[in-house]
Amino acid sequence: MSNFLRKLLRRKHVDLENVEDTKLHRCLSTLDLTFLGIGSTLGAGIYVVAGQVAKETAGPSVVLSFFIAAVASVLAGMCYAEFGARVPKTGSAYVYSYVTVGELWAFIIGWNLILEYVIGTASVARAWSAYFDTLIGGAIEKFFSQYVHIDVPYLSKYPDFFALAITLLLTVILAIGVKESSFVNNIFTGVNLLVVTYVVVCGCFKADFKNWNISENQVPNYTDPTEPFGHGGFFSYGISGTLSGAATCFYAFVGFDCIATTGEEVQNPQKAIPISIIVSLLACFAAYFGISAILTLMWPYYDLDSSAPLPVVFDDVGWTVAKYIIAVGAICGLSTSLLGAMFPMPRVIYAMAQDGLLFWFLADISPRFHTPLLATAISGILSGCMAMLFDLTELVNMMSIGTLLAYTLVGACVLILRYRPDKEDILSNSVDLGGQERYYTGVPLLKDIIRTAFVRTGPNPTDLTSTIVAFAVLIIGFLVAGISAVIIYAQQYLANAQWWAILLLLILVVPLILLVIVIWIQPQNKRCVTFLVPGVPVMPVISMFVNIFLMLKLPVQTWVRFGVWMLLGFLIYFGYGIWKSQAEPDYRLLEQEPDETTGILSDEESINPAEKSSYQ
Repeated sequence: MSNFLRKLLRRKHVDLENVEDTKLHRCLSTLDLTFLGIGSTLGAGIYVVAGQVAKETAGPSVVLSFFIAAVASVLAGMCYAEFGARVPKTGSAYVYSYVTVGELWAFIIGWNLILEYVIGTASVARAWSAYFDTLIGGAIEKFFSQYVHIDVPYLSKYPDFFALAITLLLTVILAIGVKESSFVNNIFTGVNLLVVTYVVVCGCFKADFKNWNISENQVPNYTDPTEPFGHGGFFSYGISGTLSGAATCFYAFVGFDCIATTGEEVQNPQKAIPISIIVSLLACFAAYFGISAILTLMWPYYDLDSSAPLPVVFDDVGWTVAKYIIAVGAICGLSTSLLGAMFPMPRVIYAMAQDGLLFWFLADISPRFHTPLLATAISGILSGCMAMLFDLTELVNMMSIGTLLAYTLVGACVLILRYRPDKEDILSNSVDLGGQERYYTGVPLLKDIIRTAFVRTGPNPTDLTSTIVAFAVLIIGFLVAGISAVIIYAQQYLANAQWWAILLLLILVVPLILLVIVIWIQPQNKRCVTFLVPGVPVMPVISMFVNIFLMLKLPVQTWVRFGVWMLLGFLIYFGYGIWKSQAEPDYRLLEQEPDETTGILSDEESINPAEKSSYQ
């Protein structure tokens, strides 16, 4: 049982001195990465999701929904940027969590990243097909609905073979090579950014602030519960609708993390990854905010088209030429978003297979194209099949929950790694015995733990301070989930100042603040990296809170489907991955007993710092 538990908690050791060694082709520049981040993010959110959320969930306050989602993404993005600078390896949050919190959590995150990218690809392909179908008058939907109709809950009304075809086409482009697909992405992203700028500038001439203050009696069927369009005004569906819209709008920002999966294909990863993540997120937020504002100012929110709102609105106001310009931008934007969603998926699969957590043949690299060919093909076919069968709304919610969980753990991992000692820190805190370095392995007393938690004991982190931070982060996770649940499910009682609701919230908030202070007191790792998250430990905790809050706003059905996906993942891990893992530690080293009197390893059994760092 002890060995089994150790398998779940074993961590991956990354040799930073040999980080440049890789089977993949290092050919991407900082500009390539930035355009990859923008292209993968700036697609369906602008041309499809903005109109859907405005019409069905948030009304004109969709601009605030995008702002809240952007805050969550920027906070997560900064955490990704620091990890990308510390651990520039292929695999994104999967590798980060493997290095920090152990194999089981790494597999959970990696499995969720696969879910994110598979469904992200399928949803963008579905949006691409729906958008194109709208431009040709709905011919695709009419044909397939008539001849191949599907009447199954949560599935599409018809099999979208067009979405399958476009997914398979881009799978071939990705398989050919990284540089080639990056070149295509740069061209399409440039066109997309020009069209977004055109839409915002031209839309200002047709903006009418009356559309942000529509009275309730102007809303059609506002008394009919079967066709609810809210109650008018800026917050047409209330604050709750704005927050629910933020959970969906968060989907629009998913994609920047694909930058973090390119750690072994970038020319200067420790510098390029942080810069490109931050720049791409800021550019995407400006675009989303501008487009959603123009969209709801130009036309009443309840009358927006759900599939292709922008060209329809410009056509309705009499600017037919703009309709075709937007169509070009939408095709380019959705194509780059689809390419960006597909790009990281085989790389996460490759990283997990290389570590032994997924089937070994998925780690094969093509000697000709320098890409994980088989992983690319399998992931492309799976995404194409999901795009063909599932409805867009269901796909968006499923992707959001996996992404938010990954972002939450990345925030937690930043805290843990920032306060974990390096080899040099371990040496500075070791015991000197006869001129030789030894590790103190005794169990600390309760008074030592309490004193260390509230009083800084030295300039460098130790094993004890690192353990205190790790446990504090774990408890913070539970507290944040509890606070989010209280705010969501007891918001009516909090608004009415019910004493028990306020007391319950205080019972959760006070220890959270105390634990943040405990983490703040502990000494941080002094290793210099190209990017550090500012405001640690507060910023990562806020990121965890926003992500968990948005997760709890998702529908129950989404959680059920997420549970099924995780069950399938655990079957693979406990049936294959846990036994084939390449991180199998040397238990002979771990099971050594210290001297009974000194609590120190003997000369013959002592472990040098590099080994200890690898096996701890």
